[in-house]
Amino acid sequence: MNDPYQNNINQQVTEAGEYTYSQGDDGGGQDGYPYQTEYPPQDEDAASDATEGADEDEQMYEGEYQGVPHPDEIKEARRAARQEAKRKARLAAQQEDYDEDNLPEQYETIMEDCGHGRFQWMLFVVLGLALMADGVDGFVVGFVMPSAEKDMCISNSDKGLLGLLVYVAMMSYGFFLFFRFCSGFGIGGSIPIVYTYFTEFLQMDKRGEHLSWLCMFWMLGGLYASFTAWGIIPHYGWGFAIGTEFQMHSWRLFILVCVFPALGALVGVVFMPESPRFLLESARHDEAWMVLRHVHDTNWKAKGEPERVFTVTNIKTPQAQEDEFIEIQSDTGTAFQRWTVRHMTMLQQVMANVMSLSASELRLQGLFLVIVWFCLAFSYHGLGVWFPDMIKYMQFEEYESKVRIFHRERVERFHFNFSLVNQVHREGEYIHDKFANIEIKSVKFEDSLFENCYFEDIKSTNSFFENCTIKNTVFYNTDLWQEKFKDCRMENTTFLHPKKGCHLNFQEENDIVIYLVSFLGSLAVLPGNIISALFMDKIGRIRIIGGSMLASSACTFLLLLSFSQGAVICWQCLFYGASVAAWNGLEVISVELYPSSKRGTAFGILNGVCKLAAIIASFIFAAFVGITKIIPIFLAFSALVCGGLLALKLPETREKILS
Repeated sequence: MNDPYQNNINQQVTEAGEYTYSQGDDGGGQDGYPYQTEYPPQDEDAASDATEGADEDEQMYEGEYQGVPHPDEIKEARRAARQEAKRKARLAAQQEDYDEDNLPEQYETIMEDCGHGRFQWMLFVVLGLALMADGVDGFVVGFVMPSAEKDMCISNSDKGLLGLLVYVAMMSYGFFLFFRFCSGFGIGGSIPIVYTYFTEFLQMDKRGEHLSWLCMFWMLGGLYASFTAWGIIPHYGWGFAIGTEFQMHSWRLFILVCVFPALGALVGVVFMPESPRFLLESARHDEAWMVLRHVHDTNWKAKGEPERVFTVTNIKTPQAQEDEFIEIQSDTGTAFQRWTVRHMTMLQQVMANVMSLSASELRLQGLFLVIVWFCLAFSYHGLGVWFPDMIKYMQFEEYESKVRIFHRERVERFHFNFSLVNQVHREGEYIHDKFANIEIKSVKFEDSLFENCYFEDIKSTNSFFENCTIKNTVFYNTDLWQEKFKDCRMENTTFLHPKKGCHLNFQEENDIVIYLVSFLGSLAVLPGNIISALFMDKIGRIRIIGGSMLASSACTFLLLLSFSQGAVICWQCLFYGASVAAWNGLEVISVELYPSSKRGTAFGILNGVCKLAAIIASFIFAAFVGITKIIPIFLAFSALVCGGLLALKLPETREKILS
């Protein structure tokens, strides 16, 4: 018998689409308890699986009484497992991103725990010697130029290339150029690494100050070069001769002494460890931990706390991703193929690193830095060329005012036993004359005739015969050789025991002036170095750069008031002293703005921009020497003002943790 009330309930539940219950003879469960025959709506596959193998009349799942999970429950469990795996992978990726973003903070904390002490000071000295070698390289050319150009008989057209001379100076002029190129290549590659490497061993509150102190080694290189040049080059007796072709003069010994800073840096850096920041970025965690522990133990032992333990046990950094190098190191292919692929891959990575500097977050600040570097280098190196050339030009004008000119003189059977200095002889005739045991200094014979003359034991400096006719004349034991005769006609002329090559006169007063000017120029940057080091972390990098460049631009205007050698030297020292703080600030901010993976590349490019600006400025400024000083001064002033104002737009990095 059907119960209307129960039927009504069954009908309502069925219409709701949730559960259907049956009672008694209508297929109910045991003891009249209802059982579930339909599940909430599911996808078609699930619905098909739920009804598979069931009769239309029989709605009961037999496995329910045997403890076997329902197929839908299995699928639901699998779906939940997949979702859980995705959730864990997402959390792992987030953690990896967090670890990567958190590496700068971790590293800064570790460096603070390591402290600042003996290790940093040892590194300071070693890297300082490398910068000192760069400073010596910049000054050595100016010191050896007056002696070397005479000793090697270098023409005026070749003197520009002689500026490439450095370190190895015992061979012919072609070798000079080659080895000077090698020296510049080596120094150009080491300078960006010096600042980057030292920065990664400094904590944030020490970076500005100690990088500025490091910059002072460039000044020490200039002082070292000035002292040694002053003490060695004027001493002619310190050299020796190898036959008659080669003279090992003292200026060559001076170049050997200039090797010492570079040699000291090379020896010292061998004992220095790799940058731990680089090792962490390369996922070489164990090596980085060992280096950091070494820094920690070295510093705290020196401070009298050897018991202090390095507490860092784990540094969480992202794992290095697999790349082509894994395939390279396999055993496939020949050795040449592996070498080729390895270096091609490395080149691709370098190019990718360079291109990454144009990323949107780095593009604008990178452009500003390039312009500021170019402006400062253009004015600094341009005036650096202009100052000595202007002094030399003033000396030449003074010399011209003292030159005695002899025109159409005729001298016959005369014995010249006195030195000839600052003279020009034009269209003269010298018949049966004797020149013996004398010095000929800054003397020129033009369109003159020498007939039946005798030259013996002659020492000449900056003296020449131009368009002369020389007949039946003997030159015995003199340094008058091919380079001294320009467009001359020789008839029955004999050279006996010639001193080939050009020979030096170490009594020239101008040599001392060169050393003194360079020494004062190097010493003038000392106040600027000290000020920048003390205030770099107090007033910030931007104010140091902008203020220094604007102050330097004001100094250039004072050059308009210089009408003597002394005035030029004075303003030169003032300009160098004012501009050095800008250099220090630029070098500090350049290593702080870029992340570790791009820091060395960026600094190298900026240093290359600096050298390019120096080359351009050298040609432009040198072209106006003796013509006008208004254009060089205006160019230097404009570059410094533009660069100084633009520097104020750079981001301040004083409190920035190295990324």
